[in-house]
Amino acid sequence: MAEDPKWELAILATVQGFYEKLLQESVEGEVPVPTGLEAVSLQDDSGDVAQTLAKMRRWLRLLDMAITPAMLRRALTADTDPEIAEALLRYFSRKKDLSAINRDKTDLVATFLYCHPRVPGQWEQRGYGLDGSLPLSPFEIALIEILADTEAPSLPEEHLQLLRRFDPLQEEAESFRDLNALIDSGIISRVRELKQCFDVSFYHPGVLATIAPYNAVFGKKFDELFRAAAAEIKNFAEALQEQGGNILGNVDGMDVTVDHVAGLQENELLRIDYGQAFEKFSRVSKLKKALERRPPMRRVARPVPVPPKPKPASPKSVPVRLPVLDVQAMRASITPQQFSSEETKLLKIEESIRVFVRVADPKFRQIVPMRFFNLTLTPSEADAYCADYLEEKSLRAGVARVLLRLVAVMARINTEIEELKRSQNSPSLWKLHADSLVVLLEIGRSLNENATRVLAIARQQNETAQANALQSSVDKLRDATNLTVKTLNPAQDSKSLSAPA
Repeated sequence: MAEDPKWELAILATVQGFYEKLLQESVEGEVPVPTGLEAVSLQDDSGDVAQTLAKMRRWLRLLDMAITPAMLRRALTADTDPEIAEALLRYFSRKKDLSAINRDKTDLVATFLYCHPRVPGQWEQRGYGLDGSLPLSPFEIALIEILADTEAPSLPEEHLQLLRRFDPLQEEAESFRDLNALIDSGIISRVRELKQCFDVSFYHPGVLATIAPYNAVFGKKFDELFRAAAAEIKNFAEALQEQGGNILGNVDGMDVTVDHVAGLQENELLRIDYGQAFEKFSRVSKLKKALERRPPMRRVARPVPVPPKPKPASPKSVPVRLPVLDVQAMRASITPQQFSSEETKLLKIEESIRVFVRVADPKFRQIVPMRFFNLTLTPSEADAYCADYLEEKSLRAGVARVLLRLVAVMARINTEIEELKRSQNSPSLWKLHADSLVVLLEIGRSLNENATRVLAIARQQNETAQANALQSSVDKLRDATNLTVKTLNPAQDSKSLSAPA
């Protein structure tokens, strides 16, 4: 599959910037960047993109060795820009590194995106795949969009069978009422072994879309049980200290004292990798078991501490000043790679919409959930996505094929406009989304020429219903292209680039 090197470089530049901020505390200052990979140099379009890309890949391989999954877990917070998380997911998925570290990083980022949707509640509705068995959720549709530039071969049957094991595992995770029961069940190691079995299929959108919801459920349950166990242990330690005692119990041949428990930092333990922290979690579980065998202690009432006042919010950062674009000039610099990359995305969008429309409830099939918005289809557009006559050499097939592509182009334009709005503070990504919109304008221009020819045939044959349906979709695309031109450059003459009436 042809790929736009500028787009890949923008992704890697975003990952580099995130990694550098992550490492500043460790190196006690700015991370020294190789010549040519500074932010200013990367924004210069006059350099050799292929050479810069090769240097960037080598540099990130080195930074990858310094970034652990635990560091990534601590860095991904509710304040993290989703654009950064999506760039990380693209980067890890493109590598398809089979090491446990790269898999864990991918796992963390996919789960973060699931737990922090751009629109609250957008992952709640579900549909079904063409085979009638594999769930196809809005989150999977979003992952397909995010990873549109990444090769995703069909999942083998044995991996589809593995995916079906996650629903029972999720039910098992939700059933635990005690940390000891969860630890003793071995569910943590069982799931890690299961994830390893996917091999390179782990990076498939369908696999990530299945694993992320499980991770979210398990993580919430584990945090709840661990905090409860830690609170119980601390309560016991305080009661013991009030009565003059110091040793709580013996774990693995070592006495656990009140001072040990006082140093127990639940938040820090919960932010490190579960695999690395398993021994620490097990020790807490064993200590809890030891305490459960001791008689309860009477507590002396203590005043409830007054919570500290919240700190004032830090001032917002100054927005980056973005350039005013000459859309006409950008059209002249479109490369064949950009067209090929966009064609791949359009085909994937068409397939995603087709799957949803065919399996959705007929009452709701005209509302297709996308990553940032709901895509509303006309009845004729929805019928076109269900048509089984697209290969015919007939007027109805020609109209249906044009409707499919019109819908896909409008979906891509709306997605890129939303991406553009959300990347205001990242000039390199903003420019790449702007480039994609210009490519879509050119594709829209050619598509409208084709639609005009089909419209003429429909009117010659007095097929008024088909002509009206096609004209309605052409009008929607014209509105979308006008909005695109105004978004890129309000001063640009939209008539020169928009769809014909």
